[in-house]
This record gives sequence, C-alpha cells and structure tokens, in this order.
Amino acid sequence: MAFKGLDHVVVRVKNLDTAIDGYRKILGVEPKRASSSALKAEQAFFYFGDGTFLELIQPTDDSSPIAGSLNKLGEGIHTVAFAVDDLKTTVQGLNDNAVHTIGGAFVHPASANGVLVQLSERK
Repeated sequence: MAFKGLDHVVVRVKNLDTAIDGYRKILGVEPKRASSSALKAEQAFFYFGDGTFLELIQPTDDSSPIAGSLNKLGEGIHTVAFAVDDLKTTVQGLNDNAVHTIGGAFVHPASANGVLVQLSERK
C-alpha cells in the first residue's frame, strides 16, 4: 500500500460559470468543460503539468449525488483524490486498519473529517 501523492481535488459549486471565472483568475488557465450523465452534473477541469487537476462540479438535477452534499454542506471541497500504486492492496490495507471504505475506491467521509477521499491507481 503506497500513496504516491495528490491526484485531484473536486470542489462542489452552485454556479459553474461563476466558479470558473474565479478559478481562472486564481490559476491563470482555461478549464476543459464536460458533462456527466452518470453524476447529473456539469464539470470544469483545470489541468496541471504534473497530471494533477482541479475539478469544479455543479449538479444539474436534484437527484445528482453532488446535489445532496451541496444542499447539506454548501460549496466547498467535495473530494480529495490520492494516487496509489495498487488500488486493491491499498483498499485492503485501509480496511485492515478499520478505515471505512466504500465502492472499492473511496474512503467514507466519516473516516476523513467529512471529506470524501478517492483512491486513483497510477502505475
């Protein structure tokens, strides 16, 4: 089980265009926009040269999994993703340490001070 570093951060927002304007001023780069039918959300990705990225996400429907968090917690950090060398071994190690994992690639927010932690395998 080896954590290699940060992979990406996801920030939930109420208005994607307003958030893009703000982060564009901070970062000085243009994002790539996308839509996710699975998440029922619009996204903007700010990519960095080392392979990491910042994702802004706005739900487009009240049934979006992002909408519940946005309504309950407001705008802010939704997910912090770490790169790992072996996803299966890392998840098993976390489970062995009594860390509550979900979906085979996430640490439940209850185990991470309210933040959803994602594990992204990067060889």
